[in-house]
Amino acid sequence: MATGDRATVATHARASSIPWQLAAVVFAATSVIVGLIWDISWHMTIGRDTFWTPAHLAIYTGGAVAGLACGFEVLRRSFFSTPTPVDGVTVWRLFNGPLGGWLCIWGAIAMVTSAPFDDWWHAAYGLDVKIISPPHALLALGFITILGGALVMAVAEQGRAADRVGANAGASATSAGVAPYVVVYTGGLVLSMLSVFTTEYHSRELMHLGIFYLVSSIVFPFALIAAARSTSLRFGATATAVVYTLVMCVQVWVLPLFEGSPKLGPIRTAVTHMVSLDFPLLLLAPALCIDLLMPRIRQRSAWVQAVALGVVFLAVHAATQWPFADFLVSDASRNWFFNTDNIPYQIPPDWLRPMRQFADEPTMQTVRAFGVAAVLAVLSARTGLAWGNWLRSVRR
Repeated sequence: MATGDRATVATHARASSIPWQLAAVVFAATSVIVGLIWDISWHMTIGRDTFWTPAHLAIYTGGAVAGLACGFEVLRRSFFSTPTPVDGVTVWRLFNGPLGGWLCIWGAIAMVTSAPFDDWWHAAYGLDVKIISPPHALLALGFITILGGALVMAVAEQGRAADRVGANAGASATSAGVAPYVVVYTGGLVLSMLSVFTTEYHSRELMHLGIFYLVSSIVFPFALIAAARSTSLRFGATATAVVYTLVMCVQVWVLPLFEGSPKLGPIRTAVTHMVSLDFPLLLLAPALCIDLLMPRIRQRSAWVQAVALGVVFLAVHAATQWPFADFLVSDASRNWFFNTDNIPYQIPPDWLRPMRQFADEPTMQTVRAFGVAAVLAVLSARTGLAWGNWLRSVRR
């Protein structure tokens, strides 16, 4: 076998796998998202009878795996690798580790710190009225940092794989291997987390209000455009939205299969099975439009791209979600697939009927909200472009 052929085979073999610490962090990020969704379902179905719920164990297992795996890698690089690797970040001139690894370590510390704080909060004040209570805010910071660390580690591996392909004249473009798919998967987990954290503004009865589109315009253009720009896949935003859609659909379909009943009062609805979060938003349509538009305007200035992408996102999102909302509040959606009977035990059962009428606001207020949402979508898109470009350049 010629030297060039051996180099090509070696490049393909290396690209077909990912470093063990990246695999561990991706597992940890998945465990965190599963635990987060499960925990919210647990609160809506059972209440909270102990700190040691399965959902909490899934969350903190994710944090522990990410922190330990990255901590081990930092120690290995710092004290057992000669010479010290250069593709990392050095802290205190002694400890060297990947940038994403440091983020995961800091996220794990935040999660561990939040655990006793959260336990005390519930003992003192009972169940959370809102998702983001003070201890949950600290826990959310840990979530974000761990998922961000997983994403940074994935794009760094993607970048290094691309560099290896470029350095090997005999390698093809497919030698980038699985790294771009890992980037898309972790990006989809980040998108899922952002959706869960803003779910209070995405209720189906709010989908004809300006606040729904204001919040969507802040969060989703940033995540989708950053995903499209950071991965080397052609349809990065669409693939990221597919991961988000699958994550949210699986919890809609799987959670109600398990029995569950309230253990804390007041009990207003007789719940017998686990209550899921709502059916996912239709982000696939704006994500696909972003992927189709982005190559056509790539040579334009960043702000021109941001205006085009932000406006397109809002227009397509409103054109799909607004009529879909009519279906979600109809009796036709009350089935296992869409599961719009997902009413928490704390809410009276007759809440479902008034919800058939959307929350109302003056037409001009909605129009003004859409105007503000367009501006926010542009700013979100511009931030997503900058973040995606930075991610694409990461090698450490």
